[in-house]
Amino acid sequence: MRVVVTGGYGFIGSHVVRWLLQHVPTVEVVNLDVLTYAGNPANLADVAKDPRYRWMRVSVSDYAGVYPLFQSHPIDAVIHLAAESHVDRSIETGLPFVETNVVGTEVLLEIARKTGVGRFLQVSTDEVYGSLGPDGLFRETDPVRPNSPYAASKAAADLLVQAAHRTNGQNVVITRCSNNFGPYQFPEKLIPLWITNALEGKPWPIYGDGQNVRDWLYVEDHVEALWLALTRGQAGEIYNIGGHNEKTNWDVADALLSRLGLTRSVVVPVPDRAGHDRRYALDATKAEQELGWRPRHDWETALTATVAWYQTHRDWWQSIKQGTYQDDYRRRYPTLAEPQGD
Repeated sequence: MRVVVTGGYGFIGSHVVRWLLQHVPTVEVVNLDVLTYAGNPANLADVAKDPRYRWMRVSVSDYAGVYPLFQSHPIDAVIHLAAESHVDRSIETGLPFVETNVVGTEVLLEIARKTGVGRFLQVSTDEVYGSLGPDGLFRETDPVRPNSPYAASKAAADLLVQAAHRTNGQNVVITRCSNNFGPYQFPEKLIPLWITNALEGKPWPIYGDGQNVRDWLYVEDHVEALWLALTRGQAGEIYNIGGHNEKTNWDVADALLSRLGLTRSVVVPVPDRAGHDRRYALDATKAEQELGWRPRHDWETALTATVAWYQTHRDWWQSIKQGTYQDDYRRRYPTLAEPQGD
């Protein structure tokens, strides 16, 4: 079985590549990754020499660069994870998000159709649904109402995938996941940002009143859901992948503070993000019933393991939090004071 994983050097993508190589003995994995700022070859250093693994440095929006791979090597499945994914960056400029998330998806769909790819898995996000009120859960039948340029680009990609199925009969599945966390996550994201800032003696930025709610999902549980969606999902269907684990940002902060021996004095409110969605939460009943999936990791244990990983992998994240990362950080949080003692 030959599987193309796009964005395989990213956070979730690297976990997918590693999981496939460890759990599917007959798999060959081709990682398509152009190495944008969040793509890191160190994420897959442990499998780089596996004879069943291959990396191609190419953008998913580069039709001429991608097509020869599919034409010369029969591809059984595509797991499409490559995406510009940080909301703050999309607010600053949406153009890279349209190029990668929309154009890149259409390029892959067209190539998959022309070369007879057996299954196309589009990995999407709960953010396409927009902001949820204080009650209820998003279901797969709910309309998409994205509020950020990032979410709009993912919603557009999802619609292209659905159109490929309805118009051309392509064998596609869409998954929409809640917020992931775990090892190898780029440290501009909330949980690794706070953990690594703590280890550097820096304050923690928190948007607005800190009461925005997210449903947190451990990355290994998400990867298992993706495999089940790839192999068991019904063509043309959407599956929500949620962690049953709603937390406000302050809940997350308190859980991390207790593990790191700090108090709330290190948390510094910053002006709220433009168009900041108040709450996301997914109804994952369909995935549980049709795919036989449920998250296996509880929040407390998985968060403790995540903190420990960043504590013992300082070289990995310290090499990232330099240069342009520092410039982006200062621009995004200009009101932060210098590091303070607890």
